[in-house]
Amino acid sequence: MTSHVFHRSLKGDLPLADKGDGPYIISKDGDAYLDASGGAAVSCIGHSNEKVRQAIHEQVDKLAYAHTGFFSSEPAEQLADFLIERAPGNFESVYFVSGGSEAVETALKMARQYFLEIDQPQRTRVIARKQSYHGNTLGALAVGGNEWRRASFAPLLVDHGRVSACYPYRGQAAGESEEAYATRLADELEAEIKRLGEDNVMAFVAETVSGATLGAQQPVAGYFKKVREICSRYGVLLILDEVMCGMGRTGSLFAYEQEGFVPDIVTIAKGLGGGYQPIGAVMASSRIYAAFKNGSGVFMNGHTYLGHPVACAAALAVQRVIEEDNLVANVQTQGTYFEKRLIETFGDHPHVGDIRGRGLFRALEFVEDRASKAPFDPARKLNLKLKKAAMDRKMVCYPNGGTIDGRFGDHVLLAPPFISTPQLIDEIVSRLADSLEEALKV
Repeated sequence: MTSHVFHRSLKGDLPLADKGDGPYIISKDGDAYLDASGGAAVSCIGHSNEKVRQAIHEQVDKLAYAHTGFFSSEPAEQLADFLIERAPGNFESVYFVSGGSEAVETALKMARQYFLEIDQPQRTRVIARKQSYHGNTLGALAVGGNEWRRASFAPLLVDHGRVSACYPYRGQAAGESEEAYATRLADELEAEIKRLGEDNVMAFVAETVSGATLGAQQPVAGYFKKVREICSRYGVLLILDEVMCGMGRTGSLFAYEQEGFVPDIVTIAKGLGGGYQPIGAVMASSRIYAAFKNGSGVFMNGHTYLGHPVACAAALAVQRVIEEDNLVANVQTQGTYFEKRLIETFGDHPHVGDIRGRGLFRALEFVEDRASKAPFDPARKLNLKLKKAAMDRKMVCYPNGGTIDGRFGDHVLLAPPFISTPQLIDEIVSRLADSLEEALKV
């Protein structure tokens, strides 16, 4: 059958997803695919949850859409209250959008206008990290450090400051303690702020736990506390991108909870709505919100579907399921078991260099040689072969290439649903092991 959909890849045919059933996606042909990555760490409570379906149905029956230039809605108000009540730190307000890229784009514009509101218009520069990913809109892509995604659009992208990722597998020197490594990275950030001009930098943007580009790389102890101190010292806003790692994925509702600090702005998306509706959000501290409220009173930003009532109703239902079913605790329990099984199966594998992550957000980095950490030749396209081998075994995982520098390096990201059981984890690990061996043959 000829498809008139402009797909991501125009080479090869995709199975038609027909139904969802917990951790499985059922194709039109009746094949059940184990969704071991939640698509892109989206499907946090699994597919076809009856409570969420009912909430969507009820909201559609009442009101599908109302433009936010004229109305608020009960689902948006309730979801904002829910998030603010549970977010550690002095957060005041939530700006709802339709996805992660839009959330990051909005956060950048919010940061810029904040400095206009407080009469510091010279602050225009942003600093982000190498091998980061913050979305696919031009603003988010410009901030991100995913070089292969940026390459085609480089002439359209604004240049931003860049510092090293927190990537201990390759960045931490032999004999260097975590404390020393964290200090070195923090010193690099301070040096970049000074290079760009202490009064010119408006924000530092970072993923709390790295997502697709670097593969579930958690920060070393103390890193973000040092970053927070430097940002505060120079009046720089700290924007955390928790689009992929937030909303319970790493074992706490917000990933930054485990780091002992609070950002100024945080973006969330994927696990917020769990895939049931397109939604993202930007959470702003009371200081940010007050500058707008006491200043112009208007945020110069807007999208047609922001604060969409059905999307907010779906997200609120997802978050209530997570809370009522105690799923964050299950993420912690199953995450510990997941780590154990990955280490048992791949800890001595000659081509697995690093096993990393937190909660139900895990990754394996592949190497040609463990001793030297030498990556595979990119021409081998190991990550694409692994994706195909896993799909052949009816499992969805999230392999990626260019882990090290945008060209070299391969990893696979795993993000199973919060409803996972030990039996499901065992099945994921088993299918992944078979898929890897198949991918390494060709």
